[in-house]
Amino acid sequence: MADAMAPHGDAGQGETRRDFLKLTTGAFAAVGVVVIAWPFIHSMNPARDVLALASTEVDLSPIAVGQAVTVVWRGKPVFVRHRTPEEIAAALAVPLATLPDPQPDPARVKEPEWLVVLGVCTHLGCVPLGQKPTDARGDFGGWFCPCHGSHYDTSGRIRRGPAPANLAVPEYVFTSPTTIRIG
Repeated sequence: MADAMAPHGDAGQGETRRDFLKLTTGAFAAVGVVVIAWPFIHSMNPARDVLALASTEVDLSPIAVGQAVTVVWRGKPVFVRHRTPEEIAAALAVPLATLPDPQPDPARVKEPEWLVVLGVCTHLGCVPLGQKPTDARGDFGGWFCPCHGSHYDTSGRIRRGPAPANLAVPEYVFTSPTTIRIG
């Protein structure tokens, strides 16, 4: 009776053919999903212009003692100041107990004569003055944010005004004695 129910010969061969068709169809479907999904997944990667902003090199050799430059990193201004011995001494002489956001100067710099900070006021995101020789530098010789009156010292620490924190120090490394890489 079992032989009468089997269509045209061996039943095992039909199941093998069906299994092969299922596997082949599944494989083609999986490849199709990957081909369709790949552009969507790839679109989530950062663009080349964004990756280019991930780090920036700064040549320190043309910056004279007492001079400051502004470079752009990730769309934000970064202040690089070649501090004078007087500015370094003033930053080291500040008692930490008098600071709203206590942070010693050596924790904010890698080399005492070079200060690298984000040029964004921590109060409302303004750009403080103090980069140009003619700019107001506030009561402590660093930077002054005229929008709401925040004063920063020669280490970029908040000394007076509504700003809650010091100017941020971005991640940077000295790649040579006269070059830094920010980011």
